[in-house]
Amino acid sequence: MKADQARPAIGSEQPAADQERTNARVAGASGILALGNICSRILGLARETVITYLFGATGAADALQVAIIVPKAIYDLLIGGHINGAIVPVLSDVITLRGRRELWRVVSALISLVLALLAVLVLLIEVFAPQIVPLVAQGADAETRRLAIDLLRLTAPALIFLSLFAVFSGTLFALRSFTLPAFAGVVFNGCIVLVTLALAPSVAWLPRLAPVPEVFPFLVARPADGIIVVAIGWLVGAVAQMLLQAPGLNLRRLRLSLNWRHPALKSVALLYLPVMFSLSMDTLIIRPFSYRLASHTGEGGIAIMNWATTLVQFPQGLVATAISIAILPTLARQSAEMSAQAQRAFKDTLGLGLRLTSALILPAVAGLFVLAGPIIALLFENGAFLAADTEITAMALRLYLIGLPFAAIDLLLVYAFYARKDTLTPALVGIVSLVCYLAAALLLFERFGLFSLMIADSVKHFTHASISGILLWRRLDGLGSQWLARTGLKAAIASLLMAGFALVSLPSLTQWIGAASIAREALLVGVCALLYGAVFLLAARMLKIQELSWLLKLLRERLVG
Repeated sequence: MKADQARPAIGSEQPAADQERTNARVAGASGILALGNICSRILGLARETVITYLFGATGAADALQVAIIVPKAIYDLLIGGHINGAIVPVLSDVITLRGRRELWRVVSALISLVLALLAVLVLLIEVFAPQIVPLVAQGADAETRRLAIDLLRLTAPALIFLSLFAVFSGTLFALRSFTLPAFAGVVFNGCIVLVTLALAPSVAWLPRLAPVPEVFPFLVARPADGIIVVAIGWLVGAVAQMLLQAPGLNLRRLRLSLNWRHPALKSVALLYLPVMFSLSMDTLIIRPFSYRLASHTGEGGIAIMNWATTLVQFPQGLVATAISIAILPTLARQSAEMSAQAQRAFKDTLGLGLRLTSALILPAVAGLFVLAGPIIALLFENGAFLAADTEITAMALRLYLIGLPFAAIDLLLVYAFYARKDTLTPALVGIVSLVCYLAAALLLFERFGLFSLMIADSVKHFTHASISGILLWRRLDGLGSQWLARTGLKAAIASLLMAGFALVSLPSLTQWIGAASIAREALLVGVCALLYGAVFLLAARMLKIQELSWLLKLLRERLVG
């Protein structure tokens, strides 16, 4: 696609050429992040497949989710949620204004602060695990809570390694190095799968073995305790993904530092506070609220919600997260300049991201919506995971998918605010969407049970995206001639055509291929994915969706080059 088709011109040939190079650079970074995301998601699905095969939708699976969600929630609240909102923008400024020597001083101070804080938190979790678990899984039975306490004490130390990984990956993003952070999830999920498969034969049937010595009291033989191998894998994965970042960093420049009053750390804190408030609402209200409601829907409710979330995060990570992370450093640089040309470039870059997201997320939603049943049956319906679990999980996934397009667009809008050093506005909008989520879930719970949480999630994303879009539009005085509505409409029409063809043809394909074995299920999903993808591309070509043509052209040039 030509530069003037890809984006509006900004006044001269040279700025247009600069923007074209920017677009290509963003697309290349998005490709690396998307590849890492898809590999990570595939291994993440493999991880969930192994867990469901061994333990199914049982109390043991619920206990594992509780043991994971607690340290993960703390990680997201304190460190993980601030990489792109605070850490990356500040470290990027340090590199630009003061150079890399100063960068390593800032990173050293940040690492030292993280280590000191997390060591205390991990100790507190170990001591107060019996009090923490009931707050998350109030409706769970006593045995599930007992197992969750034991597992939490094993997963808690991963907090330290997850947080160090966050600082390391944020540093690499600021250096515009995306490859190692992109594939961290691959290493993390791969370790969980490998450790689980390696240790399951000797631990999965723990009740048949003699009790383990008291030095490991949480390994005393009891039903379902075999799931401890997954928790071990989770801890190993956290260490491994942290170590993966080392080759991209100048570790010789990093050392323990007590210079916690560094101006850069103060800047991180100022951007951090609104993001932390928003994340605390999610961590302390939405997540416990959701898990409590899910725990009251019967055994396996928490696990089913998690599996549906895992599947819906696949296209979200592949499209929205990849594009947003790739586009953030460029938006931050353009926002820092005060010229009219730079502000126009900001709009052009953001417009490109929004168009690419619309063109890619809508067909992903349509395809996953139609193929929810076959995909879940392929991935999970083995061993202890039954056909009834497939049906419930598929419905939960479809309800999540309603809000996915809004969530994808919203992520880019939030990152645009971050690039403008504004973390307060997204936090305030988050409060409104939080109220909408809670109200929708409570009003619908009696009628829809577990599914009320998925409906409420879609309401939340729609609310946040709508308000964020209106506010950003006003702040930027419009986005110019970005053709957002035209691209979105064309992508929606092509996706609906694909979905209609899928609904008509899927019963015949299922009958022809069958689904009596994993091989046949895999063949069915593979054939459908290729066939329906081809239908969408044909429709997109007929409708002249230029963003897809540009991406395909860029991909061909990269492969040939």
